[in-house]
Amino acid sequence: MGSEPQEGTGPAEPADLLPERSVLTFEEYVAMQRAIGNETRFRVLYRLNRDGSMSAKELREALDLPGNTLHHHLDTLVDVGLVENRKRNEPTSEGLYSYYRTTALGEALLDYGVEELLRRERVFADAYE
Repeated sequence: MGSEPQEGTGPAEPADLLPERSVLTFEEYVAMQRAIGNETRFRVLYRLNRDGSMSAKELREALDLPGNTLHHHLDTLVDVGLVENRKRNEPTSEGLYSYYRTTALGEALLDYGVEELLRRERVFADAYE
């Protein structure tokens, strides 16, 4: 019952889907999609979006990941603008550390991207039961 894409609708080039004064380039949007196409990075972004700001230690424990693996994926998410790394200015009993949180783009990509596809999957499954 899904509709087939219609020939000739939309711009000839995907980059032309962006408004003239887009915040990001087409390449930057594709880089974000590529970043969360990795399951570990998606899990990191999802956890930060769901639970709020977390330190690398908290994330490592929550996701049961080795520290070097986590930092590799966090660096990628930060580089594409889906997560930001904030440094704590005042030391706590554990010292100075940084914490991570999703950016507005990270939240939007989850809300209107992969999570929406997952929600639709549930709707489709319910429709065919």
